[in-house]
Amino acid sequence: MFRRRGFGRPLQRMIVDIPPALQRANELLAIGDYSGAAVAFEELARGAIARNGPRAPILLLQAGQARILAGQAVVGMGHLKQGISLFAARQQWPQLHRAGQHTIAFLNQRGQTEEAQQIQDYLIARLLPMPGGTVGPASTDSAALAEKSKPLLPILCSACGGPIRADEVEWVDENTVECPYCGSAVRAE
Repeated sequence: MFRRRGFGRPLQRMIVDIPPALQRANELLAIGDYSGAAVAFEELARGAIARNGPRAPILLLQAGQARILAGQAVVGMGHLKQGISLFAARQQWPQLHRAGQHTIAFLNQRGQTEEAQQIQDYLIARLLPMPGGTVGPASTDSAALAEKSKPLLPILCSACGGPIRADEVEWVDENTVECPYCGSAVRAE
């Protein structure tokens, strides 16, 4: 089921001014300057946390991944845990589930199985077990949405350059998602 944006909210309203710092952070990540990207995402996350901004957890997760890619696993894990905990504190259960699963896959791909298990244990403690051994909110709506085939989305947001993952974004309608980093509308190709 798709989330409805407020009554009468036009799609054009989702086009936002992209902070140059966010664009720069995504550029640094894309070119492999992981330390520089981590610093940029950390600064963005600090500002978002101070404002209680909705994108704070996502920015913390990006900072954590950048630190891990830069070989700074201890600092990176701190950011990852803080981002996931912020989703839980805000009771954003679907976002917590998606971010947790993505983080576990990210860590496992890099051979950091102990760290992945820490995140898995946290999710198990925070979310209800689902059939099949996975964790997440027990909802038929989310299961039905996962089964429905989704259109092909661009890999990166055209506005800020952030990664777009179909299973981690909020769908505005059948062909449009909201960028988790900048809030811009991203249409399927």
